Amino acid sequence: MQLYTYELTFVIVCRASMDYSSEEESDISESEIEEYSDKPYKELKDGKYKVKNLNGTLRCPYCAGKKKQEFKYKDLMQHATGVSKGSANRNTKQKANHLALAKYLETDLVNEADQIPPPALAEAVNQPAPQVENYVWPWTGIIVNIKSNLNDSGYWLKEFARYRPLDVHVFFMDGDTQAVVDFNNDWNGFMNASEFEKSFETKHHGKKDWNSMDMQASSDIYGWVAREDDYNCGGPIGEYLRNKGRLRTISDIVQEVSESRNSIVENLANEIDITNENLNKMQYKYNEKTMSLSRMLEEKDRLHNAFVEGLYNVC
Repeated sequence: MQLYTYELTFVIVCRASMDYSSEEESDISESEIEEYSDKPYKELKDGKYKVKNLNGTLRCPYCAGKKKQEFKYKDLMQHATGVSKGSANRNTKQKANHLALAKYLETDLVNEADQIPPPALAEAVNQPAPQVENYVWPWTGIIVNIKSNLNDSGYWLKEFARYRPLDVHVFFMDGDTQAVVDFNNDWNGFMNASEFEKSFETKHHGKKDWNSMDMQASSDIYGWVAREDDYNCGGPIGEYLRNKGRLRTISDIVQEVSESRNSIVENLANEIDITNENLNKMQYKYNEKTMSLSRMLEEKDRLHNAFVEGLYNVC
């Protein structure tokens, strides 16, 4: 009786520690789906599983690692409802989980439902559309009207060292000396290039000043950050810019950086989900082997006691 009580206690403890994992290995009946969905619904409310992505989209926590998940509210609701009501290739546990997700969306995330956008205000008559500047990327500066005795790239690297240039290339064309300044292709490089341009503009030696006919007789150097018109111009500078980079808007780069960051975070979240699932399976197998070993030890003790008792009776 004592051995039976010990075994029963051990089984209860093991079942409590592997509650989630044992569900992975077993299934539930169709009639129990509604009842079983209460547990995953509570886990969703408690925040155990992540439904909202950082970029505002939604994900299914029960389909982690299968594909990139960026659902809209109505699409995720359709997915959860479809799986819970009869997807042939899903087991009943998956149906119960998705039924809980549908309930969670309907009850707790109803504010995430797509809102009808307000009607756009009519644009003012003759209001010009905002112009979007195309920069040469990686960021590149241009220097013109260089004196012939200052055509060494090393000199300009030292001259503009505070803007952290990567390199300077000097070009000669029709007796004129010009140069391009390469900056890092990240946001620090953009800030350095902008400061480089501002240093010329504050002295009225920027691009607009250079394009003024009255200023082209000046002996001072002029500089700016390369844009679309520089990219498409003739001569060695235009050729260099076209070979080196491409035209990008600031909004394009911001969006690209944001998408890259969100993709990294989402991939890490999926890897964590998969790792947790694997850990649960390993915990279940460990508990199974521990239980088997315990039973073997109990059987060994029982045989030993029977053997001793048999010897005692013989004596």
